[in-house]
Amino acid sequence: MEKIKMTTPLVEMDGDEMTRILWKLIKDELLLPFVDLKTEYYDLGLDYRNETNDQVTFDSAEATKKYGVAVKCATITPNAARMPEYNLKEMWKSPNGTIRAILDGTVFRAPIIVKGIEPYVKNWTKPITIARHAYGDVYKGVEMKIPAAGKAELVYTNEAGEETRETIHDFDGAGIIQGMHNLNGSIESFARSCFNFALDTKQDLWFATKDTISKKYDHTFKDIFQEIFDAEYKEKFDAAGIEYFYTLIDDAVARVMRSEGGYIWACKNYDGDVMSDMVATAFGSLSMMTSVLASPNGYYEYEAAHGTVQRHYYKHLKGEETSTNPIATIFAWSGALRKRGELDNLPELMAFADKLEKACINTIENGEMTGDLYLISTLENKKKLNTHDFIMAIRKTLESLM
Repeated sequence: MEKIKMTTPLVEMDGDEMTRILWKLIKDELLLPFVDLKTEYYDLGLDYRNETNDQVTFDSAEATKKYGVAVKCATITPNAARMPEYNLKEMWKSPNGTIRAILDGTVFRAPIIVKGIEPYVKNWTKPITIARHAYGDVYKGVEMKIPAAGKAELVYTNEAGEETRETIHDFDGAGIIQGMHNLNGSIESFARSCFNFALDTKQDLWFATKDTISKKYDHTFKDIFQEIFDAEYKEKFDAAGIEYFYTLIDDAVARVMRSEGGYIWACKNYDGDVMSDMVATAFGSLSMMTSVLASPNGYYEYEAAHGTVQRHYYKHLKGEETSTNPIATIFAWSGALRKRGELDNLPELMAFADKLEKACINTIENGEMTGDLYLISTLENKKKLNTHDFIMAIRKTLESLM
């Protein structure tokens, strides 16, 4: 069989630990036998990030701007325990955070629904897509421990040297403070990404913050969304038969729990971080969650929503058998290949991406799955496979579809 051709490379960002092992298996067994794969490779493994003083992360983001589509493996964001383990020069920042800031994008996360994996919220019959703002707030926060009594102030100095001050708190003892910021331009990009994604997928868009308490910070998000929607998107939404509305996040949570799903829920950075994990878990597994960073400038970066599966990696290093779920990582590749095919007008590449995803779903629904799904699947005839055997089962299904 002749391999499917590509014309423009994908930006390929390799990662860490067990997901790095999965990455190679997926390429060797599910991609390279079928696609004449063209990628520009960047090693975002922690060792090489440390060796390059994290320059490789910045380079991979700039390459994404050049080529338009990237696919990323899960990576370690180091904590104090990782410093001696990897002999790090410093505690490097999250690669995801760095890439998101450079691409000025929004993260859209949605569950992969398969027969036999029943949502814990029984009325959720359609996917719920979380749109997470990918800049600022606590992720760019500046923190300080207050050692003793004293006055903490928020100070803004304009270019003319004039100051505006607000008292944060008059401390009568030790405490803590945190300063957060965001940018109007980033919020505008967030809004446009959400509106464009809703139009692309023909789904209603909800947006929620806590503007009743945060009357300037959160209210600014609310106002910017509404202004852009009214000026640029209202007529398009009406024509598409979809709806945008804003509500308090308290109300949104209640509505979400009572809903059947089938919409996009836009959240600020921290809210989106937490709620995407909640939605993924409620639908079955973080390993069954797609994640794409979409920029209003037309850049796309596809990744798995989960981490590097550290515990399985340590078992792997000992030579022990693992049953790690590769589905989210496979769907990162399929999403990137589909978008590459769409942008380059390559219908065969788009069709391959569809078949790869169908092969994954069919394999699970036929009762062959990894341990995390085996524990929650309601299928009567099911079989737990190790990591390698599960990927080979998907390959067998894929071959039958090709």
